[in-house]
Amino acid sequence: MTRPTRVDPRPPSEPHIVPRRGALARLLGGAGGALLALGAGWLGGCGERPPAFHGIDLTGADYAQGFDLPDQNGQRRTLADFRGKVVVVFFGYTQCPDVCPTSLAELAEAKRLLGADGARLQGIFISVDPERDTPELMRAYMASFDPTFLALRAEPQELSALAKAFKVYYKKVEGSTPTSYTMDHSAGSYVYDTQGRLRLYHRYGSGAQALASDVKRLLAEG
Repeated sequence: MTRPTRVDPRPPSEPHIVPRRGALARLLGGAGGALLALGAGWLGGCGERPPAFHGIDLTGADYAQGFDLPDQNGQRRTLADFRGKVVVVFFGYTQCPDVCPTSLAELAEAKRLLGADGARLQGIFISVDPERDTPELMRAYMASFDPTFLALRAEPQELSALAKAFKVYYKKVEGSTPTSYTMDHSAGSYVYDTQGRLRLYHRYGSGAQALASDVKRLLAEG
C-alpha cells in the first residue's frame, strides 16, 4: 500500500483574531454596546471595511520572497515573469499519492471558477524530489492538471536553502526499495499578488472556492 504523504499542519503564521461586532457588544453590555453601535455608524459613513481573505494574510512577511529555477521546459523562471498575474506556489512531488494531486486539482478548479480571469492565475509547482522528478515527468504531470501550470526543479544541493527561505518542511522516507521512497512535506500554498508580493498562505484542503475568491480580490486590487 502506498504510504500517504504526511501533512505538516503548521502554517507559517497565525492570523490575528478580532472579536465579531455582536460578540464584543455582548461583552461590553449596556452603554458600551450603544457606543459600539454608534462607532459602527461612523465607520459606515467612511466606507465599509473590505472582507477578510480566506487564506492567512502574510502581507509584509520577509520570507518566501521568490525563486530562480528552471521549469519543465528548461526555461529559468522568477516571480518577475508573471507580473500582472496572481501566482500560487506549491511544493510537492510527482509521485505523491494524495496531497499533491488534490492541491493541484483544486488549483485547476479555482482557475475554472474564475472564468476569463483564470488566464491571470499562474500555478507554480516546486519539486521536493529532484532525484526522481525529471523535466519529462514534470511536463506530463502538469499537463494532467492544466497545461499552463509550471513545474520548477532545484538541484538537490539547492533545495535545502530554497526550502529554508520558504519555511517549507520536507523529508525523505525510505521505502521497501531504493526508488520506492515517499516524501513528507508541507502542504500549504503561497499566494502572490500581481506585483509579485507575498500576500497569503492557503492551508491544504481550503478548497477551490476559497482560493478563487481570494485570487479574484487580489486581481481587483491590481
